[in-house]
Amino acid sequence: MTVYGFHASHEQVPPADLLDAVVRAEQAGFTAAMCSDHFSPWSARQGESGFAWSWLGAALQATGLSFGVVNAPGQRYHPAIIAQAIGTLGSMYPGRFWAALGTGEASNEHITGDPWPRKEQRTERLEQSVDVIRRLLQGEEVSHDGLVTVDRARLWTRPEEPPALLGAAVSEATARWCAGWADGLITVNAEHDHLRRMITAYKEAGGRGKVCLQVHLSYAATDEEALALAHDQWRSNVFPPPFCWDVDTADSFDLAAEHVPPEAMHKTVHVSSDPGRHAEWLNQYAGLGFDAIYLHHVGREQSEFVDVFGTKVLPQLEVTRP
Repeated sequence: MTVYGFHASHEQVPPADLLDAVVRAEQAGFTAAMCSDHFSPWSARQGESGFAWSWLGAALQATGLSFGVVNAPGQRYHPAIIAQAIGTLGSMYPGRFWAALGTGEASNEHITGDPWPRKEQRTERLEQSVDVIRRLLQGEEVSHDGLVTVDRARLWTRPEEPPALLGAAVSEATARWCAGWADGLITVNAEHDHLRRMITAYKEAGGRGKVCLQVHLSYAATDEEALALAHDQWRSNVFPPPFCWDVDTADSFDLAAEHVPPEAMHKTVHVSSDPGRHAEWLNQYAGLGFDAIYLHHVGREQSEFVDVFGTKVLPQLEVTRP
């Protein structure tokens, strides 16, 4: 049975309000949660970008949910620091935390002042970072010289069972590559045929663990309001890779999105005022074989979405505890 979780959008909601939202989500029937670790929002209209790791400690304490975070080690973060963060949360909340690791976006990583590497270099850097993180979580002393440098690092605080390290992917090629190292896979909503091919690529390459999906949606009292909300908050997120990987400021995303029409939002966001329609979409994704689906309402105000989906959408889905 598929687990349905709440996606906490740090780019859009102040961290205290987001903590209230995830507590409310658990009360409404969501059984898991996740967030992404960003330094910058995708748009000045989104207007937030709280520090995910601080928030995760509070959210894990305030709820009984399992949590995951999407993170890009190697530039903004040294992989040993990410291993320490994962190890500490895993030690405090055994079995409730996972991390998905990806190659990142320039909008978050450029702040170090280091050059933004080509995609193939970022992939190699991630592979080296994952190896460092995994070895540290297993209790090894690690030294490494390469695209990341580590000198005699050791984690003194670790959980008995290392948290799962998932691969973050949006292409078949990356999903196939993740199968070589990841404990699971996470991606975002796309055309069904593409998602099927990604799942197949991951599993046929030997991929193990759960396969997860983040779904962008917009709910409001009317279809017109839901579309206007999606266009206001998420039109800077319609651009595919490599554009979205390489643009480095929220202002640049806003400039690029200036002429995106409202109708274009339907390609990346499920927009409807009908809870039954949202349930239909989610059940279709579950039918593709996803073990966990995380719902991201692209509005900044989360209460109505949480309450309506708790009473009118989740009961139409096959929901279980993770």
